[in-house]
Amino acid sequence: MTAAVVCRALVGQRARRRWFHLVLGGALFTPLWLIGTVVVSPFFGHGALFGDTFAAQFAAYGVGVPLAFLTVFFPLARPMSVAAVRTLCAVPPGRLADGPARGWDARGRAAAWFTLHSAVGALFSGTSLALPPFAVALMVLPFSARLRGSELVGFWHLGGMGSVWLGPPSGLLMLLALAGASKATSAGLAAVAPRLLGPSPADRLAAAERRAAELAVRNRLARELHDSVGHALSAVTLQAAAARRMLDRSAGRGTGGGPGGGGGTGPGAATSAGPGPAAGPAADPAADFVREALTAIEETGRRTLGELDAVLGLLRSGEDDGALAAPGLEALDALVRGAGAARVALTVRGDLGRLPEAVSREGYRIVQEGLTNAVRYARGEKVTARITLSGDELEIIMENPLSGPAPVARPDGGRGLRGVAERARLLGGSAGAGPVDGIWRLAARLPAGGAR
Repeated sequence: MTAAVVCRALVGQRARRRWFHLVLGGALFTPLWLIGTVVVSPFFGHGALFGDTFAAQFAAYGVGVPLAFLTVFFPLARPMSVAAVRTLCAVPPGRLADGPARGWDARGRAAAWFTLHSAVGALFSGTSLALPPFAVALMVLPFSARLRGSELVGFWHLGGMGSVWLGPPSGLLMLLALAGASKATSAGLAAVAPRLLGPSPADRLAAAERRAAELAVRNRLARELHDSVGHALSAVTLQAAAARRMLDRSAGRGTGGGPGGGGGTGPGAATSAGPGPAAGPAADPAADFVREALTAIEETGRRTLGELDAVLGLLRSGEDDGALAAPGLEALDALVRGAGAARVALTVRGDLGRLPEAVSREGYRIVQEGLTNAVRYARGEKVTARITLSGDELEIIMENPLSGPAPVARPDGGRGLRGVAERARLLGGSAGAGPVDGIWRLAARLPAGGAR
């Protein structure tokens, strides 16, 4: 089991994507390296134009590194770098900035990231091109006499046939070392990326303005819907109630006493009753049907109007309706018991009672959705839930072995994984879910700046 975990960590899906991100940095550095070779070639002779010597290659590399920082003059360098990091390095989207860099501080940090990524990627790409062929040659060295005399392994200095068998383990160790270096280097870049590509104060202000504009649109939409649809439902309900009462009143007049009526006394009554028992008017099936239909319209209208008020209340910001209050993270224990406490490993760090009500409520819904997916798809596997309140950020991470089909976002847009992302985004945070090396992982980050 340990070997499988190590193998997945070194060559799993995440490791391969991050390795490709390093190679991409080397590809971005190639034009700068070519410029460097032109600059240093006069100092190393004509043969150094394409870097025939290690000294010329590293000199060209030294020239290309400061050239990479010239991307400070290109605001679009940050969106390209952010897109690559989000796609290949599994950095949560909320920790990276959106859009072109605003201001020289943001441009400088983006240029520093581009320089770091391309410079490190160039070194790693060169190593990835040179080391694997040599390692494979060492691994097949005992089985090829022609290879033992080649220049590729000439500096191996084998002392005899016994030392030939040092080649396979040495080559394997080199490949493992390369995979380990790739993992460590890419992990370091992923950790640095939020600092260099994260949002600046100007970006946060622009994002807050966008969210305020979105909330204003939602509020206006809620008011318009309430005024139009709510008015129509109210009118339909009132008209149905009035029509039903009028029908009942009309039926009552038909059975009441009066001249010539069935309940009166006097000469007319004796002749109109006729033979048989004195009974009330015969039931009218059409009137009964109309009465039932009007009652159904009235009840449905009242119920729908209440539901409309509740739903539109969720669209309005700044309104706290106690009838709509949902449980918060303080109710986690009950939620875990409902999902089966024996199969849920819950870890909580930080005082969740300090969270603002909206963050606690949406965090509860996110955990609830994660447990729902686990119950549906994990097929009895252990579920790990880690909830951490650190500084101004609430982090929710839920993982379980992916033994069944992967959950999918349903097209209704209001529930499931898409609903989790929308809840986080409306609070200014981020959320994502997907399979990672055989494990289903749901991760969400919510701002908790109001925690006290």
